[in-house]
Formats: sequence, structure tokens, C-alpha cells
Amino acid sequence: MSRIAAIQMASGPNVDANLIEAGRLIAQAAEQGANMAVLPENFALMGMSEQDKVEIREPDGKGPIQDFLAEQAARHGIWIVGGTIPIEASVSNKIRAACLVLNDQGQRVARYDKIHLFDVSLEESQETYHESETIEHGDQIVTIDTPFGRMGMAVCYDLRFPEMFRYMTRQGAEFITLPSAFTDITGKAHWEVLVRARAVENLCYIIAPGQGGYHANGRQTYGDSMIVDPWGRVLDRLPKGAGVVIAEVDRQQVSSVRTSFPALTHRQVFCDLP
Repeated sequence: MSRIAAIQMASGPNVDANLIEAGRLIAQAAEQGANMAVLPENFALMGMSEQDKVEIREPDGKGPIQDFLAEQAARHGIWIVGGTIPIEASVSNKIRAACLVLNDQGQRVARYDKIHLFDVSLEESQETYHESETIEHGDQIVTIDTPFGRMGMAVCYDLRFPEMFRYMTRQGAEFITLPSAFTDITGKAHWEVLVRARAVENLCYIIAPGQGGYHANGRQTYGDSMIVDPWGRVLDRLPKGAGVVIAEVDRQQVSSVRTSFPALTHRQVFCDLP
């Protein structure tokens, strides 16, 4: 068995301050015996405007945020899933929301670019989001082998697209990481039910860290970072504020549940979904 931590933050507009806080929480996770720590979406910056993340974008492979992740992984001897960071896109006025995976030597082993972008208007709170104005969506689903099992990667709004999670499961995923920054409104309505549903549907662990609190830009994020097992049980959670959620991830449990309750093998295809 392995111990995986989900880190919850309430990031602000100062990158240096956010990295100090992320470093503190990674150290806390390592002290609690975590083999892997998963940071939330936008851990390095929750800017005052959407354009702020474009201003701090980094070339792929180098930059202070990427250097920070590598240094932290090597220092603590821990795998790190780097939430999302702004990486240069094919156009100068946008970024890729890239989720990077570093091994315990500080070497990058995977990158996933957020595929589904949050372009919505919330009537209840009068909030409007147009991520596609500043983010270029990814087009590659990513699963990788780790010492803790085969891992799938998703980010925030991806949660609402179950076919993506099923594709990762069909690629062998035993646990899926889900760095997020759910709004307070949508989180109250849908966060827990969707996270647990994705775990139950795919008989896998979901590691779901989030932003959780009030931000300098006036935004409120839902938090409730959690780790859910293949039977849909919440193993640990944190409603609000900065902190660490941690639980054991057992590959044998995934195998056992999938053998005794073989729903994944009962799938019948009635349309042209992959």
C-alpha cells in the first residue's frame, strides 16, 4: 500500500507566497508518510484577473514554478502532481493549464493539459467564467505507471465528463488525480456526488485536492478536498482552509473489488463512444 496526499490551498495573487505555502504543505504531507502529494488547480496563482496567469506563463521545461516542483520532489523524496501551472501555448495570449508529474528524484515523468474548459455563467451568484479566452485546451488523455499503481490524470471541469474517466480506466488506471478549483456554488451542488460517482463507476480511487476558501480576487472556492476509494467511501476530507488530506491507496483493493464486482466487464456499447 501507498500513502497519497491531497493538498488544499486558498491561493492568492502572489506567486512567491503561494509557493511558500505549497512547500509547507508538501513538507507536512511528507512528514505524514505520503509517497505522493497532489496539489490543487492553480496552486501557484489565483490572480486578480484571468490575464494574470498569461503574464507568468513559463516555457515548457523551465521556469520558477517548474523548478519549485522539481526541488520539492527531490528534497522530500516524494512524487508530486503539480496541480496546474501556466505553460506557453501555441498563441501568445493564452496558456496551457498543465498538470505536471515529478518523481521522487525531481524528474518530470508526465504532463497533462486540461481538456475541458470552464465556460459557464452561474445565475445564482452572477459569476461568469470564460477559461477558453485565456486557456488553450489540451487534446491528450494521460495515464502513466507509478510505483503506486497506474494513474490517470484529470483537472476540475473534466470531472463532469464520465467518458474521459472510463477511457482512463480502460487504459488501466487504478487511481485518478483530480486537482480542482470548484466554485462554491457548483461545489455545494455537485462536487461530492460527482467525485464519488467517478470512483464507483470506475472502481478506482479518486484523489481530489481543491482550492478551498476566499481569494483576494473576490472568488470563493468550495474546497472539501477528499480521497475516495473504489467502493465510493470517503477516506479523508477537509471542508475548508489550507491543509493535507491523506489516505492509503491499495492496489489489491482495486483488484479485489473489480474481481468480486466485475461491472467494468459488463459494459454494453449502444453508441459510438470509445
